[in-house]
Amino acid sequence: MGWEFTSDKPIHVQLVNEIANRIIKGEYAPGMKLPSVRDFAAQASVNPNTMQRALSALESGGLIFSERTTGRFVTNNLELIRQAKEELAKSNVQNFFSSMAELGYSKDDAISMANELKE
Repeated sequence: MGWEFTSDKPIHVQLVNEIANRIIKGEYAPGMKLPSVRDFAAQASVNPNTMQRALSALESGGLIFSERTTGRFVTNNLELIRQAKEELAKSNVQNFFSSMAELGYSKDDAISMANELKE
């Protein structure tokens, strides 16, 4: 469960994406209590303020929620998690087609190539 960051996006955005991906994949299960901001920041080797910003964004999006005295938890709303998973999948497909277009492939060529690989 390593945390790897790139220089193309702000760290807090990458944290949001990474934690959301872990929720979507089930690594952080619905209803699961998340580590404290300080513990999470230590795991990711980031400043606690940066982690707080990422967790606040996830909370605004509904993937996590806070209970005042007990901490933050992954949402129990499976539909919301499914929607986040679908959005991520669509984004990945769009990125795939964009990358293929940069290589000079049409959408049909890219689909054909993907179909060849799945067999």
